[in-house]
Amino acid sequence: MTKDGYILTNNHVVENASTIKVSLTDGREFNGKVIGRDPKTDVAVVKVEAKDLPAMAFADSDKIEVGDMVLAVGHPFGIGQTVTTGIISAKGRATLGLDYEDFIQTDAAINPGNSGGALVDVEGRLIGMNTAILSRSGGNVGVGFAVPTNLARWVMESLVNTGRVERGFLGVNIQDLTPQLAQQFKLDAAKGALVSGVSPDSPADKAGVKSGDVITDFNGKPVTDSRHLKLQVGSTTPGAAVPMNVLRDGKTQTLTVTVKELPGDKLADATPAAGKANDALHGVGVSDLDQATREQLKVPSHVKGAVISSVEEDSVAYEAGLRQGDVILEINRQPVKNAEQATALCEKPASMVSLVKVWSHGGTRFIVVDESKAG
Repeated sequence: MTKDGYILTNNHVVENASTIKVSLTDGREFNGKVIGRDPKTDVAVVKVEAKDLPAMAFADSDKIEVGDMVLAVGHPFGIGQTVTTGIISAKGRATLGLDYEDFIQTDAAINPGNSGGALVDVEGRLIGMNTAILSRSGGNVGVGFAVPTNLARWVMESLVNTGRVERGFLGVNIQDLTPQLAQQFKLDAAKGALVSGVSPDSPADKAGVKSGDVITDFNGKPVTDSRHLKLQVGSTTPGAAVPMNVLRDGKTQTLTVTVKELPGDKLADATPAAGKANDALHGVGVSDLDQATREQLKVPSHVKGAVISSVEEDSVAYEAGLRQGDVILEINRQPVKNAEQATALCEKPASMVSLVKVWSHGGTRFIVVDESKAG
C-alpha cells in the first residue's frame, strides 16, 4: 500500500469482484476501485480514497538469496491477520502457467486467504506478494510462491500511469539450450536463449539478429534461459534502444535493438459507441472483435459482437455494469456484429433506457443502461 491509497494485490483476488472493501487493522474500512489488472502476471492494483496511510518499503528482489529468512503476512481462512516465518526455498520458479512468471518459493506457511499478502525480509521490507501454493490437500505443505517486488512494482507503475501494461517485443522464436545444443553452437555452457527464428521487419530483424544466435545478455543483464529473456524484454519500455550480446559461431557480438510494443497486448483503438448527446451508451468505446482480441480475452469463436475497449468510470454504463473486455452481443434485442453496427444502434434511441446483452467471463448476461440517470 502507498501513502495515497494504491494497494497491490493479485488479479485473481479482484477479477470477478462486483464490489471491493478494504479493511485496515485500525478498524477503518474503505470502498476500493480497481485501477488495473494484469492476468499475465496475476497482479492488480486497487485504489482507496485516503491519505497518510501506512506504507511498506520495497526491497530489491533481485538481491535476495536462497536461505534468507522471510515472513509471510496474510489473512488465512478469514481468521484475521496472520504472520508466519520461513526461508526463501528457491528463486525464479515458473509453476502456474502464466505468461510471465518469476516466483519466489518459500516454506513460510501460506494458505487460502493469503493471496495478495506481503512477503517481507527480516528488516520488514517487501520482497514479494504471496500468490499461490502447491498442495494436494489444499492447505500449506511448505511450497508457496510470491511475485517478486521488482516484477510487481513494474506492473503496478504501468497500471497506475497508463491503465494497462506496455510490454516490449523483439520478434524472435527462442528456446532453452540443452548440453547437446550448446555443443552444436560452440558454447561452453547451456546458458542463454537460442534463437530459432526471426520475424521479418521485427526489432530483432532490424538489429541484425539471426537464427542460430544465442542471446547471452540483454540490456546489461545476463540471460540464463528463454523464460528470463521473455521477462527482460517484456519489462522493457517500448521504443527504448538497448544493447544485446549474442554468440554467433562461437564469437560474441553486441547489437542494439529498438524494442517495440508487444502486438495484441492491448485492445484495439476504441470508437465511441455514442457520438451525440442524445445517443445511448455514453462513455463506452467499442472496437471490432478481431482474432488477436479473441485470443487475449479468450472469447469463443461462436461469439459475435463488438468488444468494449473503454468505459468511463463516471458514466451510467459503468454504473450499470459494462466493463472493458465485455463483448456486446445485442442492443435493444438487435444483434451486434461489429463496432460500426454497435455505434449505429446507439444513434437516436427510441428510449433513454437500453437493454444490452453482453458476453463476459465465459457467460452471457443482460444489463439495463438508463441514460436518464446521467448527471
